[in-house]
Amino acid sequence: MRAQQSYRLSFASEVFSAFLIGLIEFAEVWVIFHTVKVLGGLDLDAALLLFGLSNTTFALAQVMVGHLDSLPTLIRLGTLDAFHLRPQPLLLQLITSDISLRRLARAAVAIAVLTLGLTRNDIDWGPPTVVLLAITLIGGILIFGGIFVCAAGLQFFLIDGAELTNSFTYGGSFAAMQPASVFPPPLKILFGFAIPVSFTAYLPTICLLGLPGPPLLPSWLAWWTPVAAIWVWLLALCLWRIGTRHYQGGGG
Repeated sequence: MRAQQSYRLSFASEVFSAFLIGLIEFAEVWVIFHTVKVLGGLDLDAALLLFGLSNTTFALAQVMVGHLDSLPTLIRLGTLDAFHLRPQPLLLQLITSDISLRRLARAAVAIAVLTLGLTRNDIDWGPPTVVLLAITLIGGILIFGGIFVCAAGLQFFLIDGAELTNSFTYGGSFAAMQPASVFPPPLKILFGFAIPVSFTAYLPTICLLGLPGPPLLPSWLAWWTPVAAIWVWLLALCLWRIGTRHYQGGGG
C-alpha cells in the first residue's frame, strides 16, 4: 500500500481515473432515467438504489480480488510457480498478494449513490430491512468475488482469453445495474440463476421498495442471496481446482 502511494502524481491520477469511471457509470443511469421516467417498473429514485447496491458490492469485491485479472500474466511469465513454493493455499496467496487502493475511489462514488438512494426512497425501516441490507451487501461482495475466481480458474485454459471472462465479470456488473424485469426470459435465467448478479441489487431493490417483481424473479428471492453466493463459490472453487490441476508450470 505504501508502494502505491510513493509516486504521488501517478497514484493521484489513478485514483482520479477510478473516480471518473464511477461518475461516468452513474451519469449513464442518470441520463437514461431522465429521458425515460420509468424503466422496468423503477423510477430514478429506485434506480439510485439499484446502482448503489450493484456498484458498491462490485467495487468492494474488485478491491479485494480484482487483481486476479493479472493471473494470465503470471502464467505466461512463469512467476506463478513461485507461489507454489510457499506452504499456503495458492488462491489465498493470490488474493492477499495485492490490494488496489485506486479502486476505492470507485467504491466511494457507489457508496455515496447508495446513501442517496436509501434516503430518497420510501423504505419501511425496521430490523428486517437492516438484516436484508446487510445480507445484500455481504452476499453481493461474495457473489462478485466468486465470479472473479471463476474467471481466474478459466484463465488456466484460456491464457489470452481475458476478454471472454471479462464478459462475465464486468459484463455481470453492467447487467446488475439494469432492471432485470426488462430482460427476456433467457437473460433472466442467465443473470438470475446461472450467474446470479440479480441477487446483488435488483432483487433486494424491489424487495426493499415493496414491489412484486417480474415472472421468474419475485422479490422474496432477495432473502436467498446467501444461497446464490454459495452456488457461485461452489462453482468458483470447482473451476479453480480444475484449472490448477491443469497447470503444468512455466517450464523455466
